[in-house]
Amino acid sequence: MRGSVYYQTSVLTKEIFVEGAKKIDRINPDHNHFNCVASYKSMETYRRVWNNLFNYLREHWKLKNCELITYEHVEAYYLYKIEYYPTKQYAEKIVSAMMKLEFILNKYSKQKYDNPISYDFSKLKRLLSASKKIKFVSDIKKSRAYINPYRIIENLEYYNHQLAALMQLEGGARSEGVTLINRSQLKGINIDDITKKEIGVIETKEKGGKVGDILVSVKTYELLEQYFIDKNVNSFRIKYQKYANDIRQACLMSKESENGSHGFRWTFCRRRVREYQQCGYSYEQALQGVSWEMKHYRASITEHYLS
Repeated sequence: MRGSVYYQTSVLTKEIFVEGAKKIDRINPDHNHFNCVASYKSMETYRRVWNNLFNYLREHWKLKNCELITYEHVEAYYLYKIEYYPTKQYAEKIVSAMMKLEFILNKYSKQKYDNPISYDFSKLKRLLSASKKIKFVSDIKKSRAYINPYRIIENLEYYNHQLAALMQLEGGARSEGVTLINRSQLKGINIDDITKKEIGVIETKEKGGKVGDILVSVKTYELLEQYFIDKNVNSFRIKYQKYANDIRQACLMSKESENGSHGFRWTFCRRRVREYQQCGYSYEQALQGVSWEMKHYRASITEHYLS
């Protein structure tokens, strides 16, 4: 489908919105109005999420045709949104809008092609359930920074999970940035422009196409280098769900509130803002600098982590 984000969502809206459609017809699989939207307010909510998704995909994935959307894209968008610790209601709204999108894309494709494209975003429901259990979403907003992060890391069962957590804590990487690191992404020892201290530089590739460097301690960098040597491998890999479960157990052992892998990123943000200020930068400069390091753009995002 060609056209702007708003044109494409308008086309999909016309296919699914039926003003005044009866509920008995909307839940009847054999009726033309099955699964349609009858409320202007609901349709406006769904379309707002679709617009946000399509703009995200254009910016981060360079994807301009909504017919090419896959589960990988909607999963990345969902994880991107819950990074800001939304309420359960907001996370549920996103998933609901994605399921409506799945339905209308399947319907649109069947009408347009002899060999229609098949869309299946059902795994998103399980992801929503999992994110509730590991407290990625909440009824209230609160700080997710850890009080004793190194104690949690010490209590992680697996060594590769300890390395991943150290990289998140020291470098501010998202979880997807440390679940796969190739040897070629190690960029050597350098000097931190802010603190003027030696640091290790690792390039991370995160979902949404965001690529950039994280700065970790020389010790952590050398531990990762040694991992490649000892294991005789060219890739550092961990399974996210296993990593999340290990963090949950380590938090229980450490008597810390469980804030998932993202809690290490929150803790990094607080420490890094202080480092900027201790090195003579203003509060506003610190916010913007840390925002860029965390692969954001706006300084206000950093303030969210300081709440």
